[in-house]
Amino acid sequence: MTIPSGDQPRPQPVLPFRSLLLPILILMACAPLVQGSSLLQVPGREKPYALIFGTVWGPDDRPVYGVKVRVRRVNDKKPRWELYSDHNGEFALRVPAGTMDYLVWADLKGIKSSDGKQLQRGPEVTVHIDNDERADIGLHLK
Repeated sequence: MTIPSGDQPRPQPVLPFRSLLLPILILMACAPLVQGSSLLQVPGREKPYALIFGTVWGPDDRPVYGVKVRVRRVNDKKPRWELYSDHNGEFALRVPAGTMDYLVWADLKGIKSSDGKQLQRGPEVTVHIDNDERADIGLHLK
């Protein structure tokens, strides 16, 4: 398209304030949903934690996948945390930093070995945590 010599190109219209109002209202409406997420957390300000890291071992000394691991504080009667071992037989649990003892055990309800025998859990493992350290353990099944 050619512009006749005497005509000037028309300036683009400036968006009125009203066209910006809808996006602003949407952002304001979504802000409470995002407040609790990690998007608004300041780096370096997360609560300190300790880590209990473990591996579930089968009777053949191979890692076992899909075993429910339960954890409770020594003074508690019921487990406070439940998680499952991954494909490497490993699990990791963040617990509050500080001095505390935890009991960790495998819950084998419905878990059988590859030859169809019912697996037996080994003894509970007591883990002592001081401050924000990492404790490595092994749960051995029979």
